[in-house]
Amino acid sequence: MGVLETTTLTRQFGPLTAVDNLSISVEAGEVFGLLGPNGAGKTTAIKMLTTLLRPTAGSAKVCDFDVVRRSMDVRRNIAYVPQMLSADGSLTGYENLLVFTRLYDIPRREQKPRVMEVLKFMGLADVADKLVRSYSGGMIRRLEIGQAMLHRPRVLFLDEPTVGLDPLARKAVWDHIERMRADYDTTIVLTTHYMEEADSLCGRVAIMHHGKVVAMGTPEELKRSVDGKETSLDDVFTYYTGDVLETNGESGGSYREASRTRRTAHRLG
Repeated sequence: MGVLETTTLTRQFGPLTAVDNLSISVEAGEVFGLLGPNGAGKTTAIKMLTTLLRPTAGSAKVCDFDVVRRSMDVRRNIAYVPQMLSADGSLTGYENLLVFTRLYDIPRREQKPRVMEVLKFMGLADVADKLVRSYSGGMIRRLEIGQAMLHRPRVLFLDEPTVGLDPLARKAVWDHIERMRADYDTTIVLTTHYMEEADSLCGRVAIMHHGKVVAMGTPEELKRSVDGKETSLDDVFTYYTGDVLETNGESGGSYREASRTRRTAHRLG
């Protein structure tokens, strides 16, 4: 059994089925990507797996705990980094992390060593005493991932971890995500719209469309499933989700989603 298992996991909002019979298994230490257009059901699936949203039907287990019946046990074993910024710009990097050690009930004697360990691991030790408002976008995102790592979760959920970052900052975040997987054996589940990110980071990906998983496998397996010698993951994405822009809000996201993404990109950039 994997560290994360879902069986026909479903979430409905009135007549809309946002996640439709999702059945996936993620192994310990794996980096697993959820891909799909805006409105495909990725974030809804993440919210159910992190106990923020109750399923309508089906079941899910994270670290062998049912997300409904054992939600507190699930929360103790996971961390979630949303797309929206969570770091406080009026505090230093060190202070931000110290606040989170208290939120996670880390024993007082372990708080400072744990904060210093995370700062060093995330490449932020030299700017620990600087206000976060002076950080670059990539540094802020690394700090937020560091916040989530303080209690050493077994599973880390990342929702669009590099949205709004320039290519160099994205690469820095990728490198640290890979180090977390290698050094801490952290299982990582991420959503992303960057196909090169999924190709670089993920051992396997699931492509969602209209709430359903329409394809799943390693990036190379998915590329081989599409005709063409020079197939990219972008081609795979288009093949399985269609290349026609829809007018019902499914492809471009809602006004609120677009506004949120642009605000995040502006603050990170």
